[in-house]
Amino acid sequence: MPLPAFYESTCPLRRVFPQITIEPIGTPTVSEPSVTAGIDLHARQVRKFRLQDRFFHHSTQVFAFVVLATLVGILVSLTIEAWPSLKAFGPSFLWTNIWSVPDDEYGALAAIYGTVVTSVLALLIAVPISFGIALFLTETCPVWLRRPLGTAIELLAGIPSIVYGIWGLFVFAPLFADHVQPPLQALLGDVPIIGSWFSGPPIGVGILTASIVLSLMVIPFIASVMRDVFETVPHVLKESAYGVGCTTWEVVRNVVLPYTRVGVIGGIMLGLGRALGETMAVTFVIGNANRINGSLFAPGTSIASTLANEFGEADPGLHIASLFALGLVLFVITFVVLAISRWLISRSMGSEGL
Repeated sequence: MPLPAFYESTCPLRRVFPQITIEPIGTPTVSEPSVTAGIDLHARQVRKFRLQDRFFHHSTQVFAFVVLATLVGILVSLTIEAWPSLKAFGPSFLWTNIWSVPDDEYGALAAIYGTVVTSVLALLIAVPISFGIALFLTETCPVWLRRPLGTAIELLAGIPSIVYGIWGLFVFAPLFADHVQPPLQALLGDVPIIGSWFSGPPIGVGILTASIVLSLMVIPFIASVMRDVFETVPHVLKESAYGVGCTTWEVVRNVVLPYTRVGVIGGIMLGLGRALGETMAVTFVIGNANRINGSLFAPGTSIASTLANEFGEADPGLHIASLFALGLVLFVITFVVLAISRWLISRSMGSEGL
């Protein structure tokens, strides 16, 4: 449709380029073949994207099922291998404090006791220290020191566990026996109830030594997670609290911890999982005695250290089946810990209305 004569005469483009034809705005002329081609192109793109999304969905689904199938396979294989021991000893395998290879009698109580006690003590030592490290790095540490100190703490997580074990056996245990255990016995040995925990000869290796070495191993994990979640707190919340006169501790207690409670619980449970499954470091310093002693200075054992010490030389029969049963017990303990942590996280998120 040609333009009116008025626009034809006044349009600057028309005066400069008289050979062009100007169509009014709003009346485009599109041929039918180009419209059909555009619709076909759009349909092809939609089909392509749909195929890509379907492929991505099924691929990730396969990956998830592979992990689930692996866990189920591990559980089934452990149960099958441990079945002779479970059939021979029954549920009493869990609370029997006997581990005698010559007599072919086995019970998991000593190993379970050592695993749980060393892990709990390691957390009791590591969590306050990790909390202090994370708070220092995020709240009070000078800017020039924050990055190198944080990197140094994270590097501790990369040290192999056998290095921790060698250091604990040849360096820490002699110093602990000479300079820490005697003062602890003199200070707490006569205290009712807890005095028996610090009885016995100060030989260096034992439950408490293993717990301290484990705490050193889990501190980098817990501290790193806590530092990362503390850094997610919006600065406006902390600055507002400081603006109304709150101290640093009040900001941490009333702002930082409520905001990061879920992440803190996750970091603690990560450290607990690390402590439960640690093998080589504990094997070096726990003493490897298959018995329960009320003293923390006495040698003990754990599930992981028992497997490391005996699996390579175990004879077919009840011995190796009992070792598989110990592995199954450790698997169940870890699963229970993860389930409890998931429940705590869900409860915390529910209380916050998330």
